[in-house]
Amino acid sequence: MSDRFPAFALTRRERNGVPSRAPFPIPVRPHARGRPLMSAADAPAPRRALLVCNARARNGGVPLDAIRDTLRQGGIEPVEASGEDCGALVRDHAGRVDLVILGGGDGTMNAAAAGLVETGLPLGILPLGTANDLARSLSLPLDPLAAARFITTAEARPVDLGWVNGHYYFNVASIGFSAELAGELTAESKKKWGVFGYAVAAVRVLRRVRPFTVTIEHDGCTERVTTIQVSVGNGRHYGGGMTVEAEASVDDGKLDFYSLEIAHWWRLLALLPALRRGTQGRAEDVRAFKTTEIRLSTRRPRPVNTDGELTTRTPAHFKVVPGALRIFAPAAEERPGSGRILPF
Repeated sequence: MSDRFPAFALTRRERNGVPSRAPFPIPVRPHARGRPLMSAADAPAPRRALLVCNARARNGGVPLDAIRDTLRQGGIEPVEASGEDCGALVRDHAGRVDLVILGGGDGTMNAAAAGLVETGLPLGILPLGTANDLARSLSLPLDPLAAARFITTAEARPVDLGWVNGHYYFNVASIGFSAELAGELTAESKKKWGVFGYAVAAVRVLRRVRPFTVTIEHDGCTERVTTIQVSVGNGRHYGGGMTVEAEASVDDGKLDFYSLEIAHWWRLLALLPALRRGTQGRAEDVRAFKTTEIRLSTRRPRPVNTDGELTTRTPAHFKVVPGALRIFAPAAEERPGSGRILPF
């Protein structure tokens, strides 16, 4: 018997000279091991993605035509929506889309976190913000078009979320200096100056920062310390160039805590290189540890900054929520040990 396939497969009735009841013979692809040709109806349907871009983000005015084309070429059909509440948009589209693509900075991602957790929809990130700390923690492309191309082929991987007083966050929550800095920064200054806006605002805040007392409860211990800042990190990067801890990861199931217990404000300047590398915990006047749950209380309520937004106040109860949602990202072993350092 020849090992070549005929152009059409005959039924037994046809081989015996009896006309087939089928209206036409079954086509067979030559040299395809007998598999029938795939019709257009058999091709996989494109995935539908809710696409929301924050026009107020620093790069929110980026032309979207090329991004739409890139997504469609990769088998993703964008379903565009706009609104002030990203979380509500995600909830409204649950059941109608397969994934969510958000264009914006860390504040945009933070605003959508609860909706993503509730719906279980995976997240693709177009970094359009000032610092894009979450994108850097995950080693995502920082060019929006390259990020769109990456989403079309990447795997959605589980990541952790931090939680404080009912609010989710991706990167870090802080009380003290960083919270005052977040209050000083405006959307206009971030859009105008970019990451340098952080440096300008930091100089202004540094002149008036004062130590405060905080009670720390974790892992069966209670400590009372005087500090200018306490930070509870879920990811690695924050604040436009700072690093919570050199080995921290957004999917390690841990919170990274540090407290800057410095005697003089100028000591903070000396610590800047370590704060950028994430090695500040080695200093004698910096308290640092890993945990999964922590409570912080102060004499008077103090604002808590989560991913650049003031969202709650002390007393503050922090927890890590392992694998809370999925993001299209490289595997942990494929991410570089440190992110891009920003210039201050």
